[in-house]
Amino acid sequence: MLKRYHTKGILEAGIDEAGRGCLAGPVSASCVILNPAKKYKWYAWLNDSKKLNAERRSELRKYIEEQSLCWTVAHVDHNEIDRINILNATYSAMHLAVSKMNMQPELLLIDGNRFRPYTGIPHHCIIKGDGLYLSIAAASILAKTHRDELMLKLHSEYPQYGWNLNKAYGTAQHVKAMKEHGISPFHRRSFHLKKPQLEFKF
Repeated sequence: MLKRYHTKGILEAGIDEAGRGCLAGPVSASCVILNPAKKYKWYAWLNDSKKLNAERRSELRKYIEEQSLCWTVAHVDHNEIDRINILNATYSAMHLAVSKMNMQPELLLIDGNRFRPYTGIPHHCIIKGDGLYLSIAAASILAKTHRDELMLKLHSEYPQYGWNLNKAYGTAQHVKAMKEHGISPFHRRSFHLKKPQLEFKF
């Protein structure tokens, strides 16, 4: 099982994002505070969302949302990504997720190696933290499942891109659809695919 906490005795929140490397749609972030005193069976199932199948992610999302002490999800859309760049948009989504919490964390555990400090709350950046700490793993699951849900809704409007399957990542099928149909209103204009994948000007 992953680690229950980084520093014992304080209120820790795990933070992770989803969609940073996508060609369309928002970047999403989640902030989750779990109860380290509890011994829920599902804690043992938590892991990096990419290592779980869709069914297990959906199951865990239900448990996290019902039994965590506090959780939020925030999205920064494609227009803002184009305006401030994807790195700053990722930080903005993470900060927004923290600001929406109805409990004040005493420490933020960030998946990855970089973060823009959030005023008044110390943080630790942890590389591959979603495979090390329960709270970060929980955040990774919420960020991904909520973003996937949004992409499924957008797929119903723009089915030609296959977002129900690729969730707007740059798969061969997605790139092929962009070449054939052009870009949608939800594609990120600031993202450029490199040769030999695609020669495409936004």
